Amino acid sequence: MSKYTLKETDFLQITNIELLAKQVVEGFLTGLHKSPYHGFSVEFAEHRQYNNGESTKNIDWKLYARTDKLFVKRFEEETNLRCQLVIDTSGSMYYPTDSMSKIRFSIIAAASLIQLMKKQRDAAGVSLFSDELWFHSQAKLGLTHQKLLFSKLQSCLSEPTESKGSNIAKTLHYLAEGMHKRSMVIIFSDFFQGQQEELFDALQHLKYNKHEVILFDIQDQKQELDFTFDNRPYIFKDSETGEELKLHPNAVKEMYNQNYSSFKEAIKLKCLQYKIDYNEAIIGNDFNQVLQSFIRKRR
Repeated sequence: MSKYTLKETDFLQITNIELLAKQVVEGFLTGLHKSPYHGFSVEFAEHRQYNNGESTKNIDWKLYARTDKLFVKRFEEETNLRCQLVIDTSGSMYYPTDSMSKIRFSIIAAASLIQLMKKQRDAAGVSLFSDELWFHSQAKLGLTHQKLLFSKLQSCLSEPTESKGSNIAKTLHYLAEGMHKRSMVIIFSDFFQGQQEELFDALQHLKYNKHEVILFDIQDQKQELDFTFDNRPYIFKDSETGEELKLHPNAVKEMYNQNYSSFKEAIKLKCLQYKIDYNEAIIGNDFNQVLQSFIRKRR
């Protein structure tokens, strides 16, 4: 499966999220059609065949003139899927600050999914949260709605919020009750929040209400996973609380790796228990890791 053709520097320089998303999807579909993975396919349709006896008011007569066949325009109520994209905008998601941050990766990935769903006539909605849910749009179709979603996603990058904590559990409980039944919920977060049990309860709530759930655990390979720092003291600052600690990386690396690994393994185990799709999304890798997971689940 080929990677996107843009370099990471391009993703840092190009500021138009909609343009970036289009290029990511175009590169992904080109690779999809050339790949040996024949299990993947995407059927795009803006119309469906006319059935004898139904109303003729929605027939596309221009298409009939070209093809001599009757097709009906598809509308929102005929959508195949309702998908809610839930994005963590807390302080830790804006790390690292000198390269592709976790929030920038999540925004471009979510925008790319919106573009892909648009081609499949799937309805998309966006929910943005930090210590509270500050933007929520139900899953819909339509150009005006998509423009609103891109505008809100763009604001996360052009107008970053002040350092805030994350209350993902509260957000997911709200969405579990308020969304259209049997929606797909795609969550982008690093899952750094206070009590894990609260998160697990919220994920269970989503599954209990018949929603399909995909988690993308957004991680930075160099410093969060490998804990790669120079051999000198650092001042480590909590990006959500502002708390600072002066530490030598070598003195805490082993303990950090153990705690980080245990933290992530607990999430993976719960997802397996609840039949939730868990995916590690490394911000240095391409966006195909997100789009492929969506297509697999979509089918």
